[in-house]
Amino acid sequence: MGGFFGTVSKTSCVTDLFYGTDYNSHLGTKRGGLATYSQEKGFIRSIHNLESTYFRSKFEGELDKFKGNAGIGIISDTDAQPIVINSHLGRFAIVTVAKITNIQELEEELLSKNMHFAELSSSNTNQTELIALLIIQGRTFTEGIENVFKHIKGSCSMLLLTEDGSIIAARDHWGRTPIVIGKKEGAYAATSESTSFPNLDYEIDRYLGPGEIVRMHADHIEQLRKPNEEMQICSFLWVYYGFPTSCYEGKNVEEVRFTSGLKMGQKDESEVDCACGIPDSGVGMALGYAEGKGVPYHRAIAKYTPTWLVALHQVIRSCARLLQR
Repeated sequence: MGGFFGTVSKTSCVTDLFYGTDYNSHLGTKRGGLATYSQEKGFIRSIHNLESTYFRSKFEGELDKFKGNAGIGIISDTDAQPIVINSHLGRFAIVTVAKITNIQELEEELLSKNMHFAELSSSNTNQTELIALLIIQGRTFTEGIENVFKHIKGSCSMLLLTEDGSIIAARDHWGRTPIVIGKKEGAYAATSESTSFPNLDYEIDRYLGPGEIVRMHADHIEQLRKPNEEMQICSFLWVYYGFPTSCYEGKNVEEVRFTSGLKMGQKDESEVDCACGIPDSGVGMALGYAEGKGVPYHRAIAKYTPTWLVALHQVIRSCARLLQR
């Protein structure tokens, strides 16, 4: 799995980009990446391994190097990204949330056309680079993204940061992975998780439809491709991957989990003493089950979260700095 965040603003986007991307951290554990664009500095990119640490600790020390009003970020469980491409469509950075099942077939096809792969991930083809190579076969970005939809088996949603300072957001052809658009004064954002928005003052503007492509500017959005009518969204987002406060297709994750448990409890004829949810995703369903079954909810299993101590230390350091002032 994975999650991304991209924003275009009339002012610097760096703070929103950093925190917005971090709100997708539960969706991946391998790599994180950020890319910004400004007319003065061009593309600035950084990628870090997250297997032994957290996104914030890897990126917060180098935020000063990022410049610009537009940027994209990724939390990935697969390949290193964003990647930056120079093509006949211009320079662009790209992040993807994708699962491609015919990647070897596509790799052989592209190599037979004298194309090459430079971004290897663990000695394998970087699927984000493969997607980028399919895009640049089009005469426009829209045509190129449709070429991705046409050739891949699996799913792919993506964000492209272009040289004009805009971001192109394209949702998977079948809508399996979501893209939510947020809006606030002077800025638009696109993300995998709507939970990225509230603390950054964005409000949900819309949910992209399957196969829909839009271009975001700081003050408006233009639709480049209309959504398809058929959808096959992954229900696992509501059941397991999604953050409890997020919404997909207008349906809140915690509400879906609670209702599922409630219905199960109302129909279950088993003899039950109490209900317990396995943290974190199972808690909502267990609470619903307990209510539907009419039994108490007990916390029989506690999750060890070492970041509680880290957060406490951060609070203590912040208070110490305030006292020194």
